[in-house]
Amino acid sequence: MRRIAILGSTGSIGVSALAVAAAHPDRIEVVGLAAGANASRLAAQVERHRPRVISLAADDGLAAAQAGMSSPARAGIEHAASGAAGLRAVATHPGVDLVLCATTGTTALDAVLAAIEAGKTIALANKEVLVMAGGLVMAAARRRGVAVLPVDSEHNAIHQCLHGRPAGEVRRLLLTASGGPFRGWSAERLDGVRPADALAHPTWRMGRKITVDSATLMNKGLEVIEARWLFGMPADRIDVVVHPQSVVHSLVELCDGSVIAQMGITDMRLPIQYAFSYPDRWDSRLPPLDLAACGRLEFSPPDPERFPCLGLAYRALRGGPALPAALNAANEVAVEAFLAERLAFTAIPAVIAEALDDAEGEAPADPVRLDDVRRAHARAIRCSRLRITELQSRR
Repeated sequence: MRRIAILGSTGSIGVSALAVAAAHPDRIEVVGLAAGANASRLAAQVERHRPRVISLAADDGLAAAQAGMSSPARAGIEHAASGAAGLRAVATHPGVDLVLCATTGTTALDAVLAAIEAGKTIALANKEVLVMAGGLVMAAARRRGVAVLPVDSEHNAIHQCLHGRPAGEVRRLLLTASGGPFRGWSAERLDGVRPADALAHPTWRMGRKITVDSATLMNKGLEVIEARWLFGMPADRIDVVVHPQSVVHSLVELCDGSVIAQMGITDMRLPIQYAFSYPDRWDSRLPPLDLAACGRLEFSPPDPERFPCLGLAYRALRGGPALPAALNAANEVAVEAFLAERLAFTAIPAVIAEALDDAEGEAPADPVRLDDVRRAHARAIRCSRLRITELQSRR
């Protein structure tokens, strides 16, 4: 029996994870659920899965969630909390074996580190945790002998391709990218992109921020940084290839030139189940991949001129140890401004580049500490907000 906690249970990944749990009631017990602000959805999840510990971002949300539960559901809760303390309580509950981090942003970083120190297996669906503090997280996991299992479809695919292979056999990792909604657009047409355009992803249904990241290819840049830490691979051995059909989820090139690919339908329940079942595999109720129906599979290199965010991610990875944190923070601010229609789509990389310029002058020595990471994150937020204000004043 896998006893799980989910950080971000009311988001798309959390909902899919609970669907996996419901499909395997004899193999998975839901012990903890942590949500952001969706009190009514959390209440419904508690009613269905009966966890022992719950959390919401705010006290009033927690009260609203509890008010929406039946008496038996409330009676089964041993501990309820809010805020950062609530996240840590869910992540470190003694009844939990595996913690799925499915939050967005960096709010769960402390909870993930606490879960590692408590000896929990980590299933990671949050890019920002490793982008911001990958060296620290993976060092803590090695010290405690804790596995960090990727849930992102691309990294999960690489994990499957690498299974049981010595590092000396691996030449290169290849992350696939759908190319987003603007794959064939000209630079001139990109100037007029509005939020509704960017949120119309052709393949995946995701949250607003990650969907915009997919449109700029920053999502793939963050995945490159994440892959560096998950698999111990330097930047020059991690490549990106555009594959619009999203059938091949990623590939591994071996030292003899052979390429191993993982293929599957576009459903996040598959990588989530793999993380929950690892090292075993369980039967799935999902439909198998129909290769004949897939038709033609296309692959092409990304265009660095039209989508410079990918190059900025490589720059951050190759730069100072706190630069990925600055990149991540600047991107969050820029995407938020774009969604609020305060920043042009094509100005997103310019804001990020300026934050990296600023961070390079203040980058701490390696090894980086958590306080260094937080300072770089906060500094990049200030720099990016100032830059956006300056751009707005010129309109």
